[in-house]
Amino acid sequence: MLMSSSDKTAKLYYAPSSFRVLRPGSHVLCAVTGEPIPLPELLYWSAERQEAYASCEIATRRLLGQV
Repeated sequence: MLMSSSDKTAKLYYAPSSFRVLRPGSHVLCAVTGEPIPLPELLYWSAERQEAYASCEIATRRLLGQV
């Protein structure tokens, strides 16, 4: 059975203030927790590490090396 892009994990290129979709999908996974983040709700990522984060707290802890 084929999955629609609404069921797939997207692949993104993270820039400092935006991201570009490389492979369509409905969500990305948080680099720390693994939880799915719907693309319309994606607010936190690291362009340097090319990672997405589910919340500002998770992003801050990751960038401080605490997770």
